[in-house]
Amino acid sequence: MNQKVMGRFAPSPTGTLHIGGARTALFAWLYSKSLGGKCLLRLEDTDKERSKQKYTNSIIESFNWLGIDFDEEPVYQSKNKNRHLEKATQLVEDGQAYFCDCSTERLQKLREEQQKKGFKPKYDEKCRELNLKQATNTVVRFKNPGRGKVSFNDIVRGEIEVSNEELDDLILVRSDGTPTYNLCVVVDDIDMNITHVIRGDDHVNNTFRQVNIFEALGEEIPIYGHVPMILGGDGKRMSKRHGAASISEYKEMGVLPQALLNYLSRLGWSLGDQEIFQFEELIEKFKDGRMNNAPASFSLEKLLWFNKEYLSKMDEKELIGRLSSFCGYFQKDDYSSKVLDLIKDRCNLLSDFEQETKYFFEDLEAIDSKDANKTFTPEAMDVLKILLREFSALEDWTSESINHTIETVMESANLGMGQVGKPLRLAVTGRMNSPPVDKTCAVLGRDKVIERMEEALNKLL
Repeated sequence: MNQKVMGRFAPSPTGTLHIGGARTALFAWLYSKSLGGKCLLRLEDTDKERSKQKYTNSIIESFNWLGIDFDEEPVYQSKNKNRHLEKATQLVEDGQAYFCDCSTERLQKLREEQQKKGFKPKYDEKCRELNLKQATNTVVRFKNPGRGKVSFNDIVRGEIEVSNEELDDLILVRSDGTPTYNLCVVVDDIDMNITHVIRGDDHVNNTFRQVNIFEALGEEIPIYGHVPMILGGDGKRMSKRHGAASISEYKEMGVLPQALLNYLSRLGWSLGDQEIFQFEELIEKFKDGRMNNAPASFSLEKLLWFNKEYLSKMDEKELIGRLSSFCGYFQKDDYSSKVLDLIKDRCNLLSDFEQETKYFFEDLEAIDSKDANKTFTPEAMDVLKILLREFSALEDWTSESINHTIETVMESANLGMGQVGKPLRLAVTGRMNSPPVDKTCAVLGRDKVIERMEEALNKLL
């Protein structure tokens, strides 16, 4: 195969793009790009009842957000019906397909009888040599080779083969004139000059049938690679409880596209022990790595680790721009910069930033009564009074001087950090967890810290 590499991803727009589909699309795209080729998007929208424009839009928007830029305009399979039927007619004329008028009732009875005998259900070729003419009740069946085997060298799984006796004469065109999946895929791959097909391993059985159709049409067969499915951490098929969600849901959670791409690339592909890859690096190196033939396990915890890694290295200007959809607090000012520096390491997702920074930008909400009763003991109130007096007299308002003041109070009162730091933290932040309390107070500023300490004392004394 000397022509330029041409890959494709071909989803059915019957739902949104999920993790499995996105991973397959990424592998197909990266494989083509790493070999200097192109990758196309084809919407297999022939299921009129389930295919929706809103799903098509969602799929395209998800790829745009991820940064997977397919070449050329998307191809809509439903627009190629005449071409599919033309090729079916060619197969009939060449003796590679035939008309069949077997009723649904006959086929059902045949299936039941075969199952009772323990045989694999398949068409019994009743109409194969009858030379029937097309009628309102006929379908077009492919004349599958009766002998030999069909095989192909899978770039993920190696050599795969099956006996032709295991396959039956599948229907290419239904009695209502609509072409079926396997015919449409082959014809579209031919017309789109597809050279490489990377897809899920649930398509292996379809590939055997499609290889035979390619050969019957006298066309060159693409190179195939079938990637295993993604499993949950418990080894079972991915579901919502494993963190399976549409790509748009991960976007809404606050996952960064570059983090998700990096994580998806590692779900079944490896290049040594390297974990972090820039997108341009993936494009360059994907051909040098290995697509694994064992199922990959999805871990939301691992995805969050990738996301945190990318957040920690993100330029402040870009981060503030990303946060605009999740949190309206941050501006391009010194105060926002100080808050970001203090809390960034506590956030795994963009959606975490609002909750982690709320007390820096808004008045405190009512403190949880359980936390208040547990923390604001009479002894703690005495400590807060001392700290308030010391803070009010403090000339140099820095985290170092605040820390020194706290340590001085601890030493003079013979108290531990928890006995001093906890009531102070709850008074100035309204919560039990925050960044180091000295640094938090330094960023909040003297006036706000003193105001909140006085408010806590006034309410509780």
